[in-house]
Amino acid sequence: MVYASGIRLPCVPHLYKSSAPSGFNGDRRRKIFAGKSSKEFDASPLIITASEKVLVPGSQSDDPSAVTDQLETPETVSEDIEVRNGIESLQMEDNENVEIEDHGPVTLQGKVSSEKSEVKSEVGPRSIPPPGAGQKIYEIDPNLLGHRQHLDYRYGRYKQMCEDIDKYEGGLAAFSRGYEKFGFIRSDTGITYREWAPGAKSASLIGDFNNWNPNADIMTRNEFGVWEIFLPNNADGSPPIPHGSRVKIHMDTPSGIKDSIPAWIKFSVQAPGEIPYNGIYYDPPEEEKYVFQHPQPKKPKSLRIYEAHVGMSSTEPIINTYANFRDDVLPRIKRLGYNAVQIMAVQEHSYYASFGYHVTNFFAPSSRCGTPDDLKSLIDKAHELGLLVLMDIVHSHASNNVLDGLNMFDGTDGHYFHSGSRGYHWMWDSRLFNYGSWEVLRFLLSNARWWLEEYKFDGFRFDGVTSMMYTHHGLQVAFTGNYSEYFGFATDVDAVVYLMLVNDMIHGLYPEAVSIGEDVSGMPTFCIPVQDGGVGFDYRLQMAIADKWIQLLKKRDEDWKMGEIVHTMTNRRWLEKCVAYAESHDQALVGDKTIAFWLMDKDMYDFMALDRPSTPLIDRGIALHKMIRLITMGLGGEAYLNFMGNEFGHPEWIDFPRVDQRLPNGQFVPGNNFSYDKCRRRFDLGDADYLRYRGMQEFDRAMQHLEEKYGFMTSEHQYVSRKDEGDRVIVFERGNLVFVFNFHWNSSYSDYRVGCLKPGKYKIVLDSDDPLFGGYKRLDHNAEYFSLEGWYDDQPHSFLVYAPSRTAVVYALADEEEQPLNV
Repeated sequence: MVYASGIRLPCVPHLYKSSAPSGFNGDRRRKIFAGKSSKEFDASPLIITASEKVLVPGSQSDDPSAVTDQLETPETVSEDIEVRNGIESLQMEDNENVEIEDHGPVTLQGKVSSEKSEVKSEVGPRSIPPPGAGQKIYEIDPNLLGHRQHLDYRYGRYKQMCEDIDKYEGGLAAFSRGYEKFGFIRSDTGITYREWAPGAKSASLIGDFNNWNPNADIMTRNEFGVWEIFLPNNADGSPPIPHGSRVKIHMDTPSGIKDSIPAWIKFSVQAPGEIPYNGIYYDPPEEEKYVFQHPQPKKPKSLRIYEAHVGMSSTEPIINTYANFRDDVLPRIKRLGYNAVQIMAVQEHSYYASFGYHVTNFFAPSSRCGTPDDLKSLIDKAHELGLLVLMDIVHSHASNNVLDGLNMFDGTDGHYFHSGSRGYHWMWDSRLFNYGSWEVLRFLLSNARWWLEEYKFDGFRFDGVTSMMYTHHGLQVAFTGNYSEYFGFATDVDAVVYLMLVNDMIHGLYPEAVSIGEDVSGMPTFCIPVQDGGVGFDYRLQMAIADKWIQLLKKRDEDWKMGEIVHTMTNRRWLEKCVAYAESHDQALVGDKTIAFWLMDKDMYDFMALDRPSTPLIDRGIALHKMIRLITMGLGGEAYLNFMGNEFGHPEWIDFPRVDQRLPNGQFVPGNNFSYDKCRRRFDLGDADYLRYRGMQEFDRAMQHLEEKYGFMTSEHQYVSRKDEGDRVIVFERGNLVFVFNFHWNSSYSDYRVGCLKPGKYKIVLDSDDPLFGGYKRLDHNAEYFSLEGWYDDQPHSFLVYAPSRTAVVYALADEEEQPLNV
């Protein structure tokens, strides 16, 4: 068991390195979990009953005409004004001096330790620009003119929402700071706690501080469904709720009495031997708070993202910690040549095997891996190393967990979510937000800002955006590219407007932040700035590439089509940047296969040692693994992503600890005896110089450093000069590099002519056949290749190369190659 300034964290199985600057202090133990949770907590009354929909201002139909009518109805507008003014007029005696304008980081309590020197923000006053005309999308893509009515209506909804937020909340900058109004707010005189729960009939704050007495601290409700209580400081000046103590809100709701974790809680913990989590009042003394020491890196021109999960990042079968990840994994990511780490499963999720996608507590970092201060220490270390830290944020849905999360929070079905079937995702078994609700917008916008402001994340990868943008959630729908699939009654305009608002907020207040959306549909305008009429993401995940590789790996080599590969890699929208990846965490999960496992299967168990003879399957697998990754990076997008361990072909799959279960349909799913054996990353395999994994890892490292030196992913020059189905050869230029891929299984080509744009002397700068990468050294790296005049493959020059079978070779002009590639 690990104690943390009054917080006792579950730690089995754990391997923990103490984070010196964190709030952990073994000399200050307060055993707060000696007893059970509130005896008043009772799951039995949680029988869901239909209830009238709670008033949620801003909610409209998806029907454009219906919505227009609603927006123009005077009584509807006045109703919205009344509610919004009611929320805005909350008496904030503990927050009276908070500025509306944004001039840098806002400290929640307005204090910074005088003993520590926090890194200063280099940016000046930040502001969110007013909406533009929203018409540039038609210049970029004239095909959108056929759907102008929908797109103009969408932009009109966005502008109307901006006007309403400006009018009733003082602007998006103020609106997105809901964490300064709701939840626990510390002041010099005490603690104010507020919660929006319009369905509750009564509410009280309970916890260790009042012995879980539901009659001790009764909350008052205003006419807008906001419950509030102020707890004055103790007589000695100490806070009324001690740091690290457990808290919940006790409510009488339409579906019964229930104790819930506050919706805006900043930390929650599952006590040993208990099923529900408990909210933790997290407010360490100033001297124990982590203070950032390093400035956030500038946004690089090209992103090379290392996707990681802290909990499963150990080589041991345990839940890893933020501190261990900081000390052991971040330096590895830096050495490999990546410039950004994308962290999964940050938001608290009661079900570990959900991979972090069934969020229960949106403002709380996962307590399995440590405290909030430990996470801050991790992020600060990444910044010291020059790495961006992106967060895999989940705003597309929420856990249906009634005990720990937002589901049925106030005892009603339509509180934060749509009521009925529209509020339930049948495939994910989760709840779906009502993005037309004023308070849901406040909650989600503030949540995004909280992680940027408080933890200094450098941006987000928004999960499940396709599910958000369509009422069918992309389920059982095959997107063909017909524009009517994107702009019609199946589009959830409320959700799209929310995405426009959150991207507006991110880019306005945090100009260096990165916004990536996971969209499989190919929604046009997705990565066009909001002011121009787009949704506003910086990048979309190019999900079709991974699907194409799996499709090809199920076929014989003879059936691979070079044209199909090139088309999939280059099939992206003009001026909309993509994050390319050959595989992500999705392909690594149990039930699927990684590329390495598709290629080499069971031979990986017996023939990866260098002191044993290889097999044809291993030779083919290692060669194609390198080629697949390089062509994906070279041709697939303006950024690249890799899931941790896949850089060296991590064997087997990810299987979270689980027990036997029976699904609602009666199907029995066997567990794995709650084993962590396959819920870890065997980095030792990639580091072992006696295993073939090492060569695959070294190739990936060289690939990242090649991009660092030449910046080819973001070059405007990209030209595919050859896709030869007979030779199985693909040749293309990206920037000033010439890439030559020979996918043929046994044919090598001497004096093979490849086209090039620029004349001069070319040299090899990356060769997948290098012995360092597990290759067979069929190329002389000292050789020089002189260009010839004359058009070839629609290029003004060409040069002759040797193209061995199943190799990828990159050539650069010698004068640009003179500086050695430092890997």
